Amino acid sequence: MPKSRRSARGSNSAQLRRYNERIVLQILRRLQQASKAELARAAQLTNAAIGAIIQSLHEDGLVEDLGKHHDGGRGQPATLLKLAPRGAFGFGVRIDRTNLETVLVDFEGRVIGRRSHEMILPAPEKALEIVRRDLENLRGLLSQDELARLTGIGLAQPFNLGAWLHELGLPEANFPLWDDFDLASKLEEVMGLPVFHENDGTAATVAELFYGLGRQHDNFLYFFLGPAIGGGLCMNGDVVRGVTGNAGDVAMMPVGPSRLSTAPRPRKSHDILLTRASLVAFARHLEPGEFPGISRLDLQTAVDNDHPRFNEWVEDCVDALTPALGAATALLDVPLVVIDSDLDGRFCEEITNNLSRALAAAAPEARNAPDIKFGTFGQDAGAIGAASLPMFFNFSPRASILTGEASDRTPGSQQSQVENR
Repeated sequence: MPKSRRSARGSNSAQLRRYNERIVLQILRRLQQASKAELARAAQLTNAAIGAIIQSLHEDGLVEDLGKHHDGGRGQPATLLKLAPRGAFGFGVRIDRTNLETVLVDFEGRVIGRRSHEMILPAPEKALEIVRRDLENLRGLLSQDELARLTGIGLAQPFNLGAWLHELGLPEANFPLWDDFDLASKLEEVMGLPVFHENDGTAATVAELFYGLGRQHDNFLYFFLGPAIGGGLCMNGDVVRGVTGNAGDVAMMPVGPSRLSTAPRPRKSHDILLTRASLVAFARHLEPGEFPGISRLDLQTAVDNDHPRFNEWVEDCVDALTPALGAATALLDVPLVVIDSDLDGRFCEEITNNLSRALAAAAPEARNAPDIKFGTFGQDAGAIGAASLPMFFNFSPRASILTGEASDRTPGSQQSQVENR
């Protein structure tokens, strides 16, 4: 057989093995625990193939035994398996216009350590130094052996940090300095780890797919109501990035002008969703003259105390979200919309209940409104989303792996250490 054909066959075999290993990890992530026989059935693989995969995953420290389980039938009790929490680790760095946050998560998505700074985004070099110091500090939470299991650094940030400052009530400050600053490359240089870079909406979608509702749902549109509004799209169990990485950038969806007297007048004949469906819009309506200084806690207190201006804003927010979601679901044909936010409790109930009713009333003939569910992570979605990026790209079974097209990295980044173990 010609050498080129032998090497191609070997390459295809390695890609298939890699894909099947990730399928098994995904099944364990969804089921929480399973026997080899259950994994073989779910993955549609032979017992021999599953045995080899489990052995490999055991050797890599990615799965562990839970002990024997007897289902009441004949034969020997089966050994149950689960993901090894400390089998892999990921750093997450979330850069926002008013916050810097760094976290360390384990293989099950649990936060091991966190560093956070509430501030107007400083100049890039100062932000880099803050993040570097926080990453070095969090590194100290791992043993020497565990440091070898670091999958990389996930970086999540709005891609246009200097845009829409007027709508968000922010000063120009240092934002223009970020236009040409490549934080991902700088982080790789100073930390010696691969960096996986996505916009914050896409990163939060990855967290929901990998560790949240995505364990039961493969297709959904994701919204996050923070100071601005971000989003992402999950189709067939994978996150859709788009050509520029901005797929699901719901903030830019055109909507009609707000009826609230506190809302800024749109610069064009239409407004954008960010102006009406965001916590800045809520803060602006709550305290029109002082809204840039309103904290998340202030907003949560207003919600919990049933402030009348909260109810007014919710009505306007849902009024803006309804046609935007109607258009999005008509185009994408997704059965589920996941909405998460920096606020919780009654806020979740009011948004989901009011939006469900509005979408059902607006649904066209012969079409059903999508289900609305509140997300899993709340104010942690951005940071855990960032930390989920290296986990996702190292361990998610994307179809492009089978064709050899999956680089698993952003351009110019290093190859992951865990990927090559």
